[in-house]
Amino acid sequence: MPRNTLTSRVCRDCDGFASVAITTGTRHRDGTRATLRVTCPTCKGTGHTLSAAQLTRAGR
Repeated sequence: MPRNTLTSRVCRDCDGFASVAITTGTRHRDGTRATLRVTCPTCKGTGHTLSAAQLTRAGR
């Protein structure tokens, strides 16, 4: 009989892609592109959100 595993919900704002690299269009002297790393502010870079059950268990 298969066990039920608890899966954490994927963040609705970033769809699980919590951090991305965005090119600015400029290049460095060695020819590589200049990029900015941006993380999702909602999930803070984890890609998952806490469920309601996990939120209620967090307090005393």
